[in-house]
Amino acid sequence: MKYFVRIGDRDHVVVIEGETITFDGEEVRAHVEDVAGTPFQVLRLGDEVHRLQARRTGSRGAYDISVAGHRVSVEALDERSRAIRELSGAGGAHAGPANLIAPMPGLIVRVNVSEGDVVRSGQGLVVMEAMKMENELRAPANGTVRKVLASPGKTVEKGALLLELERDA
Repeated sequence: MKYFVRIGDRDHVVVIEGETITFDGEEVRAHVEDVAGTPFQVLRLGDEVHRLQARRTGSRGAYDISVAGHRVSVEALDERSRAIRELSGAGGAHAGPANLIAPMPGLIVRVNVSEGDVVRSGQGLVVMEAMKMENELRAPANGTVRKVLASPGKTVEKGALLLELERDA
């Protein structure tokens, strides 16, 4: 099966045939297994073994993947989903705000930006604690912080607006 994968701001073509993965034309053996009773998976790429955690995010095919202390936003669409998105005009560069919304109820631990700060897609903006774990919330797009609504020590509900961001043109 063929997928179109965006990692950060770069696009890649991935073809999966059994345990063989072709990534931008380079072939490698790969296997993913769930670690029972945990939110983790074990990924074997050739001779390398990695422990990772993949969390679905807002849109179809979108994930936050954590590997070795690094978090990256990934979007993977099969050919059909990509064609539908292109035909409908969805998923293109959006003008207007790219607000940061609380993905779950929790306590704001730290706000790393101020009004007027210029931020890059994927940059850590707010750290919140939920279920005794700290979660760093990252910028959904390049832009400028228009308004900071979150403050350390404040409890927020899922869906609460934390930051208003003006997306770069």
